Amino acid sequence: MNRMVLSAQLVERGAVRYTPAGLPAIDCRLQHESTLTEDGQPRKVSLEIKALAIGAMSRPLGALMLGSTGLFGGFLSTARNGRGLLFHITELTPGAADPATASGLSSSDSPPTAPHSATI
Repeated sequence: MNRMVLSAQLVERGAVRYTPAGLPAIDCRLQHESTLTEDGQPRKVSLEIKALAIGAMSRPLGALMLGSTGLFGGFLSTARNGRGLLFHITELTPGAADPATASGLSSSDSPPTAPHSATI
C-alpha cells in the first residue's frame, strides 16, 4: 500500500498548468514539523516535500492561502526528473492539524469523506 497522510503548511504554490490530457495541475511545497515518539523516545521531525494536485484537487489547493495548514492525503511517486519523491495530493482538509482528530481523513484503508476529497 502506498498511502500518506501529512499535517503540513503550504509554503509554495505554482501557477495552474495543464497536463497533456488537459487536466489542471498545481505544483507546491509542503512543510511539516512535529514531535513524535520513536522507540520510546521523543523525536523532532521537520521536512519539506514537493507535492502535486491534479484534476479536481487543484481547485481546493489553489484556494488554500500560502502559510495555511491542512491535512493532506495521497501517495508517493518519483518526481518527473526521476530524482527525489513527489507527494500526489488526493485529499485535503484545510485547517486540520492532527490526523487522529480531523474528520474526513483516516489512517484506515477505507476512502476518506473529506469535504474537499478527490480520487485521481
